[in-house]
This record gives sequence, C-alpha cells and structure tokens, in this order.
Amino acid sequence: MKLLLAGLVLTLVVGAQAQWYRFPGEAARGAKDMWRAYGDMKDANWKNSDKYFHARGNYDAARRGPGGRWAAAVISNGREMVQGSSGRGHEDSAADQEANRWGRNGGDPNRFRPQGLPKNY
Repeated sequence: MKLLLAGLVLTLVVGAQAQWYRFPGEAARGAKDMWRAYGDMKDANWKNSDKYFHARGNYDAARRGPGGRWAAAVISNGREMVQGSSGRGHEDSAADQEANRWGRNGGDPNRFRPQGLPKNY
C-alpha cells in the first residue's frame, strides 16, 4: 500500500513538473502577444480603447500557458510601475491593472471594448 501511494505521488509530481521546458517559449510568445496588442492600440488610435487593449494583450498572452501568463504579469506590472512614477493618475493606473487582471484571468476582453472600435481589433 505504501509503495502504491509513493508511486502515485511520484507520478503526480513528475507529471506536474514535466512541462517546465515549455515555459520560455510560452513567455516569449506571450510577450509577442503583448507587443501586438500595444501596436494595435497605437494603430487604432481610438478614444477610450486602452483598457480593451490591456485586457486583450493579457488574455492572449495568458492563453499561451504559465509562461505567457508570467510574461503578461511582468510586462503589465512593469509598465504600470513606470507610468505611475511619471505622474499619471492613480485611478487610471488602477483601472489599467483591473483590465490587465481581467484578461490574464481569462475574462473576455470585449468587456472593455469601446463602442465603434473597428472589428479588425
């Protein structure tokens, strides 16, 4: 019985750790998703659309896996830290972080989509 239990625990631990090699690739693709969302935001130049693009970038990155989710968190938090020290309003930064978390946790980015934003975004 103890041997069976030890074997089961070992199988679960090894199975959970077996995907570690995917993390760097997921992180790189997640960072690319974040960059694409930023580029789309600049390209769209649409009023009140930044929360949508925050949520979309985090959502796309997090769907890559744990590495993408990590990359989204690091990029989002770093960006807000830099912008927070530049004198931007605390309320705007908090709203950006809400959109970041929403997307990173699998929430539909369209919750933040402004009316009239072209469909290609």
